[in-house]
Amino acid sequence: MSLSCFDLSVVYGQRTALDHFSLTLEKGEVRALIGPNGSGKSTALHALAGLIKPAKGKAVVGDMPVASMSRRVLARELAFLPQQPTAPDEMTVAQLVRQGRYAHVGLFGSYGPEDEKAIDWALESTGLSALADRSLQQLSGGERQRAWISAALAQQAGILLLDEPTSFLDIGYQVEVLDLVHRLSRERGVTVVMAIHDINQAIAVSDRISLLEKGKLRFDGRPDELAETELVQQIFRVKGRFVRMSAESPPHFDVELARLRETTA
Repeated sequence: MSLSCFDLSVVYGQRTALDHFSLTLEKGEVRALIGPNGSGKSTALHALAGLIKPAKGKAVVGDMPVASMSRRVLARELAFLPQQPTAPDEMTVAQLVRQGRYAHVGLFGSYGPEDEKAIDWALESTGLSALADRSLQQLSGGERQRAWISAALAQQAGILLLDEPTSFLDIGYQVEVLDLVHRLSRERGVTVVMAIHDINQAIAVSDRISLLEKGKLRFDGRPDELAETELVQQIFRVKGRFVRMSAESPPHFDVELARLRETTA
């Protein structure tokens, strides 16, 4: 199932958080949304998920406007993981992940073999099978984040929206989550839109990158095309350059830290 948005604008009071934002994604594509804090990444994800009513424009799943779809029907096509999800602390990991199947469960709430298989796969994919019976309050920040990712995976939607999915994770689990995102796109054809702060992680895992600044789309294209511009330096206000370890390797943004070293010496 494809996901697109056309001329989306979101306004909070006097502030325009998203300004005429348009995006078209192909099935199985990984799209990274990058930009400084307040650039509109999270707002764009909420608008795509139908959680914010735009002042202008629309988001479309397939040929169906998101605004016209019921939450249950939309949940079968699209899963959204916000940056700071909440659930009762006494809920167990398994209970949380089971919530991800609500759009597929029948009228009387009975879980069938396919539901149980999806739940087991989601727990295993995020390394949480051994923690399934633990309550959320017993988990570390990283483990709790993986539990929410597992719940989103259990939904088995064809479109996955992730707002900073590697937050609170140490580097090992960051790599595992990004590898999982890549495998979902390649092996299962899942379309992924991911807001992420780390530019090099975005480059490593995404097919295309969308760079936002103050609610406006400043760049939309392949990672290697972004590396040929000066937009990262301009928009993030940092000194640095893109380098390659080899002709085949993806570009890597190397931040100039000379002044930081001087001030801390």
